[in-house]
Amino acid sequence: MPSGRDYPRALRVNEVLRQVVAEELERLADADERLRLVTVTSVDTSADLRTATVFLGTLDEDAAEALDERRSALQRTVGRQVRMKRTPRLQFRADPAVSAGARIDEILRRLGRERGSGLSEGRGG
Repeated sequence: MPSGRDYPRALRVNEVLRQVVAEELERLADADERLRLVTVTSVDTSADLRTATVFLGTLDEDAAEALDERRSALQRTVGRQVRMKRTPRLQFRADPAVSAGARIDEILRRLGRERGSGLSEGRGG
């Protein structure tokens, strides 16, 4: 049975990986414009620390291609900067929370427009 300390450790590992990957992507963006608008929102490491899913604010095709090309270099950077038994294999995904937030925002805007147009129609009578 896992101890209560495992969960905070996983959070610390995720946060350290997020910082390292974000800093390295910022540095790489100077040389590769496909990475300029890539923002690391969070990292989720598997329980065995073999893989780490890096969640990004957006992930278009060009950015995904650039990340695939630079995955090995990013993993080497993580290996140099983070003291871990093994360096996790990085996977990149668009953050579902960002897209869900954008959908909610659009729904609220649409409701606001509908409510605004309904009020002006009701007043003219």
